[in-house]
Amino acid sequence: MRKLLLLLAAVFSLNAQTFLIRNATILTVTKGTIENGSVLVENGKIAAVGKNISAPTGAPVVDGTGQFLMPGIIDCHSHTAIEGGVNEGSVSDSSMVNIKDVLNPTDINIYRALAGGLTVSNVLHGSANAIGGQTIVVKLRWGKNAQQMIFEGAKPGIKFALGENPKRQGYPPQGFGLTGPTLERRYPGTRMGVEDVIRESFNEAKIYQAQWEEYRTKTARGEKVIAPRKDLRLEPLVEVLNGQRYVHAHCYRADEILMLLRVADDMGFKIRTLQHVLEGYKVAKEIAAHGAGASTFSDWWSYKIEAYDATPYNAALMTKKGVLVSLNSDSDELQRHLNLEAAKVMRYGGLSQDEALAMVTINPAKQLGIDNSVGSIEVGKSADLVLFDQHPLSGYSKPLKVWIDGNQYFDRAKDLEARADFAKKKKLLLDKEATPARGPRGGAATEGPSQ
Repeated sequence: MRKLLLLLAAVFSLNAQTFLIRNATILTVTKGTIENGSVLVENGKIAAVGKNISAPTGAPVVDGTGQFLMPGIIDCHSHTAIEGGVNEGSVSDSSMVNIKDVLNPTDINIYRALAGGLTVSNVLHGSANAIGGQTIVVKLRWGKNAQQMIFEGAKPGIKFALGENPKRQGYPPQGFGLTGPTLERRYPGTRMGVEDVIRESFNEAKIYQAQWEEYRTKTARGEKVIAPRKDLRLEPLVEVLNGQRYVHAHCYRADEILMLLRVADDMGFKIRTLQHVLEGYKVAKEIAAHGAGASTFSDWWSYKIEAYDATPYNAALMTKKGVLVSLNSDSDELQRHLNLEAAKVMRYGGLSQDEALAMVTINPAKQLGIDNSVGSIEVGKSADLVLFDQHPLSGYSKPLKVWIDGNQYFDRAKDLEARADFAKKKKLLLDKEATPARGPRGGAATEGPSQ
């Protein structure tokens, strides 16, 4: 199966080139809509946007007549391509673990996401911990290795979690505290305890930060002193304090949202995004005042007690109160049609087409600090583009082609054409696997010595 996945990647991944997409409706997101427009791509970047753009001599031309071109879709909350497990449930603060160490570039969900127009994902640790693992932003470069998927220059993050998820880990059998016949509780077991874990971890981080600052000051004066012991759990929290790492916080209830904003203010750091944030509409003014973004679901609710006060108007209400809002998937399935999730904010809240598209393009790009290179169709940005057969906010639309950095990573027509050949290759592999290996004398091969 791995051979088939690599073959699939080879079929659809092309080298960056100069090409022109013409006669399409260009949905720039930030600069309006251009009817019968063109986009020129050179060396993986958008070189020109507008009408009457000519292709350089010999450059391929993609005819977009009757089709719609938009920026690549960006997911601010994903668990795609994580090898092993998404949670380290044994401790409350697992800030020493890092998602980039367990990226699986052959996860078929990468290709399926591309088929839905997704080009960038913020891959997060799970929500079993008050302070979870370090996060990583990736481009879905199907066929590349894990290191090549990492979004160059994107600031790293860390996952926090509030409420039911981290506190319930303290109460087996739902938790992970099983040792022999004894059931052990993992602290915290209450919402108050979750706050305490975050506060105490940052108190430790501040002491650790001061120790290193003292060491650097003394060495700068020429003193010979022993360096503090390096602590991999506290290092990323110091980066948060220094503004070098973003905080993405899983949350639901309004009271806990306010709690985290206050803790951050007390400790001197900012929450970059509140994730899920289903009761954000209740405290939108406070979220905006703090400067946090909100990455939410379009219409998920009642799947747990914390989600009972959710509303599909949440995204629009927070937007109207000045919060930067994006829509995320949290799901390998939902990530394949985030464009349709965006369309729902027009029905629930009356937002415009551009506002809706922004929630899966430029807004998550801003939340991740990568809007200087992706999230809209503008000259100088990376050529992360999706060509749809109909308007992407239509339930009838389908992505036809997807480019990342000017490389084509998905082509619907080639996909359909190649399926028969892939089916034959898969059958040959399965038949070979099902046929018993023959020994040197024609008998079935055996493993190990004869009995």
